[in-house]
This record gives sequence, structure tokens and C-alpha cells, in this order.
Amino acid sequence: MDAPERRPIHILGAKCPLYPQIPLAKMTTLRVGGAAQWYMAPRHLDDLYAALSWANSEGFPITFLGAGSNLLIGDRGISGLVISTRYLRDYHLDDTSATVTVAAGFPLPKLAWELASHGLSGFEWAVGIPGTLGGAVVMNAGAHRSCLADNLVEVEVLEADGQIVTLPRSDLGYSYRTSCLQGSSQLVLGATLQLQGGEDPVLVRLRTDKHLKQRHGTQPYHRPSCGSVFRNPKPQAAGWLIEQAGLKGYRVGGVHVANEHANFILNTGQGTTQDAIAVIRHVREIVQHRWNVELQPEVKLLGEFSQDVSDLW
Repeated sequence: MDAPERRPIHILGAKCPLYPQIPLAKMTTLRVGGAAQWYMAPRHLDDLYAALSWANSEGFPITFLGAGSNLLIGDRGISGLVISTRYLRDYHLDDTSATVTVAAGFPLPKLAWELASHGLSGFEWAVGIPGTLGGAVVMNAGAHRSCLADNLVEVEVLEADGQIVTLPRSDLGYSYRTSCLQGSSQLVLGATLQLQGGEDPVLVRLRTDKHLKQRHGTQPYHRPSCGSVFRNPKPQAAGWLIEQAGLKGYRVGGVHVANEHANFILNTGQGTTQDAIAVIRHVREIVQHRWNVELQPEVKLLGEFSQDVSDLW
């Protein structure tokens, strides 16, 4: 993509500037990927709307970036405007209805603890997922036999024409680790979740802590990864298939299959997007040959790649 002038610009209606050619690798959990053509991290909705208006006037595509988990950013970066939701963390609890309305950038672990402290149960499963609410809504994130769709009441999205609409859960086509929001031009601004109220906060916190310890005890979340790489081909588990194929520790460059859990790939510090793609492709081919099972990536691709990845997604 063409590189704009390397200096920030200020746009009408926004207090925070737009920055050109911002490296995105450090903003992802795998620590790989190229740069954003333009980047903004709005702290208020007015900044967000101003940025969206500017991008539309310039004819730029818009990409939302949350916690940077469960995705691979192309080594050639992302064209157009990348909007980080990391500072959009407003939320409102309604104790009477046991619902919470949350902005897209709110981290899932923090939300799980916040709800537990109010005696609201049903979201303990999310404490170990290193993502944001917006990404969880799009991907139907899940753990411990629960998923986001179990809690969702409705979601607020920004349409391509700039209109903000509210969609009920029934309109989102939820299934295992996917929704109709994936690949669409609709951008998630926030969502309302249904919980169960009236529980002892101590007990809810204990269950939340149990989920967290279980997650961290079996998965390498303390090291750079993109989360689970492949969807589980039920009734089988992707990690078991990969492990039994002898692929734990398989490495290309600075990326390798985790020894702790074979459905994770780790960046040793010098890994690249190309390394990650090569590992994923090899694992998929070996599992297909060994088990006659075609693993489907759970990881989302963003941006432009220097190689063809259409055979994997």
C-alpha cells in the first residue's frame, strides 16, 4: 500500500489525531504483522464517529482492532484506517434485569471479574480469554462449554452507510466460533449481555478463579500466541489430533507449535507472519494425511499478505 506522509493529522470533530504507518505487531498477542496505513485509538465515541466520517470521505476501508488476539495480521499491513477499540470501555449494569451493556473495547477477563464482584453469574467462562467484547461477539468466543451467544441479548453495529443499528441475537447466525458478522462490513460498537443475578459474589468469584486457573494450567497464555489456531472438528479436539501426529514443537523460523497445548502456536520473539502461516499450513497438511481430517482455522486474517493464503481459509 502507498505510504502517506509520516506525520499525524487532526480531523474535524476528533480530539485524538490519526497516525500514519503505525506498526501493529506489538498490538497483537502473537506479536507479528505489518503496519496500519492510518491508525486511531479513540477514547470517546465522538472521536470514533469523526474518524469513520473521515475514512468514508477518503474512500478508505475501516478495520476494528481489539486486543489483537485470535488473528493474524498480514506482513504487508492493513490498508485504510485501523481503529483500535482498546480505550472504548464504557459499561452499564442493570441489577434489576441482571443485564450489562458493554462497549466493544472492554476486555473479557476484566468484564468477567467485574460481573462476579456484583454477584452476576454466567460469564465466568470468559475470564481466561485474552480478547475484547467486540471480537468475542463477532467470533462467538467460548470456553468451558459456554460461548458469547449464550449471554448475548443484542448488539449495536455501525453499518457501511454510517447508520447505527441494534440487532437481536436471532439475527446474527451464531454457530460454533462464528457469526454472520464475520467478513461483513458491520462494525460492532457494543452489546448487551444477560446474566443471572442475586448470587453471592464470593461464590461467583471462586468459580471465576477456578476457570482462570484451569485455563492457565493447560494453555500457554503467558507467552505470545494467537489463541487456539483451529476449530475443534467435533467430536474430536484439534489439539489432540495435532499432538498425536507428533507435531508438538514443530518450528518454522521464530514460530513453533506449543508443547503445552498443540492447538497453540508461539512466537519465540523473532517470528513473522510468514513463519506462522508456514506452521499452520504444515500442521493442517499432516493432520489431513494422518487422520483424513481437514482442520479449519479459528484464527482470523486481517490485511495484506505476501503469499497466497486462500488455501487455508
